[in-house]
Amino acid sequence: MKRFISYYKPHRRLFFIDLTAAFLVALCDEFMPLITRRIINEYAPSANFAMMARWSIFLLAVYLVKLGLNYVIGYWGHICGVRIQADMRRELFNHLEVLPVSYFDDHKTGAIMSRIVNDLQEISEMAHHAPENIFISGVMLIVSFVMLARINLALTAVVFSAIPVAVIFAVTIRTRQVNAFARSRAEIAKINAEAETSIAGIRVTKAFNGTELEEKKFRNANRGYIEARSKAYKYLAVFNSGMVFMTDFMYLVIVVVGGFFLVSGKINAGDFVAYILYISLFLSPLRKLVDTYEMIVEGSSGFKRFCEVIDLPAEEDSPDAFDPGTLEGTIEFDNVSFRYVREGDKKVIDHVSFTIPKGTTSAFVGPSGGGKTTICNLIPRFYEIEDGAIRIDGTDIRKYTRAGLRRNIGMVAQDVFLFNGTIRDNILYGKPDATEEEMTEAAKKAEIHSYIMSLPDAYDTEVGERGLKLSGGQRQRIAIARVFLKNPKILILDEATSALDNVTEVQIQKSLEKLSEGRTVLVVAHRLSTIRHARNIFVITEEGIAEEGTHEELLAKNGVYKELSAIA
Repeated sequence: MKRFISYYKPHRRLFFIDLTAAFLVALCDEFMPLITRRIINEYAPSANFAMMARWSIFLLAVYLVKLGLNYVIGYWGHICGVRIQADMRRELFNHLEVLPVSYFDDHKTGAIMSRIVNDLQEISEMAHHAPENIFISGVMLIVSFVMLARINLALTAVVFSAIPVAVIFAVTIRTRQVNAFARSRAEIAKINAEAETSIAGIRVTKAFNGTELEEKKFRNANRGYIEARSKAYKYLAVFNSGMVFMTDFMYLVIVVVGGFFLVSGKINAGDFVAYILYISLFLSPLRKLVDTYEMIVEGSSGFKRFCEVIDLPAEEDSPDAFDPGTLEGTIEFDNVSFRYVREGDKKVIDHVSFTIPKGTTSAFVGPSGGGKTTICNLIPRFYEIEDGAIRIDGTDIRKYTRAGLRRNIGMVAQDVFLFNGTIRDNILYGKPDATEEEMTEAAKKAEIHSYIMSLPDAYDTEVGERGLKLSGGQRQRIAIARVFLKNPKILILDEATSALDNVTEVQIQKSLEKLSEGRTVLVVAHRLSTIRHARNIFVITEEGIAEEGTHEELLAKNGVYKELSAIA
């Protein structure tokens, strides 16, 4: 609770305005029974129409004030909730940006989006309505109770004897309801994940006639959600119906006992009418609290899921880490071992050692699953090694800040990712503060400038989601232009041309050769023709580095490399 309340602090002024308006609305509602009581007991019997008119005008003025106050609550109260939601969404997004890559390996994009959108929407509603409703209800309950006791204490004692039963009932069912709503949250996250995956892979679905399979997978996820939500609503229905019965029973007690008091002369007609009006004001906040309870249950489960992500440890630099500035690019793996947590005890690479001199090109080839891509991902510290050390320019990369290390590394992968936006946005991602001349020069080096200028909107052309409005070769060239603009000392090419046709591959290869000049380059390739001129070639298998040497030296060994060359 204390943690949730802390999010009100930046918006406390707006929050207190909302609560003040709510407090005044609660007081406004208390005038009606009081005035009605006076009219029945005093002004109507004496035919005092002047006083009746004055109090009616006063009541109209109160309702006009209440109109303005309800506007404040309805608008600014929601604005307060939206701003809290925006703060939490920003905090969540910023934290996601600094989580280790391993988190995203284990969590689907749709499930993460569910936490950013669905959960925070429920939290926003709770942030606005829950304090306001609880505060209004509290004021109305206290004032109404005082007024009821003043009218007839004995009747009030009888009526309120049912309150402890309602409290016990509410507490008993609360835990089951919270757990049920938490499960429904998890199920809706699964639905979002299934939908996101299916939509992203719609071309594959259509190519393999997988529509029925995708529909079946979504039905299963949807069925799980229905079951979880049904259980949550079952407990909610029990709670709501139980609380409604409690309020109805209190009305019954008032009618029976109050009627007896009226007949026996223990209460007059005006007091009895006022009592019924005040009990309505008393029960109204009870009903509001019932509705608020549902909101709190859903919002609490959403906040719990929000905290689960926020509490995950972010990537952190060591206390003595420093920015390396511009690195020269000598890379050394010293007895390095690494395993993915999700793969249990199996090490992907085990005590691997090698050195890549600065300004040279080294290639990694071998069967799938040997650890070639893993080696590339360890250099920018996407993952933490288990044993050994990775050094660049003689210094353990853990001594560098991640930002400083990654500034010196450029990557071009097989699956090029372009952000939804323009060509300009995607190229400038390599250097956001670059000039127009620097950007166009990078595009020219990647041999994509002429094509871009042939487009109606040139560099302001939208690339579509993941760049799907462009061909594979065009996306690859934009990725290369992005790295040209970044101008890193270390370049990692992970199957950068394997998804392209032969003609496009030859064209892209020229751009990559130009990009590689004067840099330390690591190339992962299946097509051995693209790495023949590498200074050193490492053959990686599940046992580690099986062979090492130049293209000619490895062919002469008649080993794994020669077998791969024959297959290629």
